[in-house]
Amino acid sequence: MNSKLKEKEEVRRDQPSKLSSETLNKGKVKKLYSMMFEIYGRVQGVYFRKHTQIKAKELGLYGWCMNTKDGTVKGIVEGPVDLISEMRIWLQHKGSPRSIIEKAVFTSNEPISAYNFNKFTIKR
Repeated sequence: MNSKLKEKEEVRRDQPSKLSSETLNKGKVKKLYSMMFEIYGRVQGVYFRKHTQIKAKELGLYGWCMNTKDGTVKGIVEGPVDLISEMRIWLQHKGSPRSIIEKAVFTSNEPISAYNFNKFTIKR
């Protein structure tokens, strides 16, 4: 294994929030992106945020989500574009078991130079 590659891998395990715009995934370098979302429908009181957090952690994405006073759930996810795309599909079509998603709005994937978060959290 290339010593620089090994060094980057160690940095990611120890300090994911300080990693540059490239992250390692099975030996391949991937750029980081950020996407904001807002989900409309029956998404409050149905554990939508908790299931969103579980899915984000499963995919290795960072960011946050929160309920809004308008009855929606909004948030930000950060990570490689392929994982963000998978999360987008999940948010738009699946959600929590008791949710009813009427509409999902997403920003385009914006490149970021480093993670802004070190995990995925639920804001209250």
